[in-house]
Amino acid sequence: MDIQRIGDTLEIQALLSAYARAVDTRDWALYRSLFTADAVLDYTSAPFGRSGPRDEIVEWLRESMAVLPMTQHLVTNIEADIDGDTAAVRALFYNPMRFPGFAEPSFCGGTYHHSMIRTADGWRSRGLREENAWFTNNPLTAGQ
Repeated sequence: MDIQRIGDTLEIQALLSAYARAVDTRDWALYRSLFTADAVLDYTSAPFGRSGPRDEIVEWLRESMAVLPMTQHLVTNIEADIDGDTAAVRALFYNPMRFPGFAEPSFCGGTYHHSMIRTADGWRSRGLREENAWFTNNPLTAGQ
């Protein structure tokens, strides 16, 4: 692995860590800065999920996450297939959260699929697809 690839890999990993922090701290300016202006984000595999352009999804997240008193996104097992100034990135996520009115926390996990591009400001995601693999204590199926 050459020094350029090491640097790119570390920068991509830092971007994914910033993504988790932005969501959990509700720092929507930081969240927005991690994506290109024309990025498309797809969260449709999750309960209540949506897909759309970056700014539309930021507003949806701002509204929908405001009701959650706690979330903690952990992003691991990051694999980046870097090809020049583009990268296909796959990373696992684990997300404990608390829904209003639930005595116990809920948990979900799955895979983030990012299409990334190197910009003048560093690596940015131009597309995200969340692949939700499982959900424990799902608010849509609780009590069933």
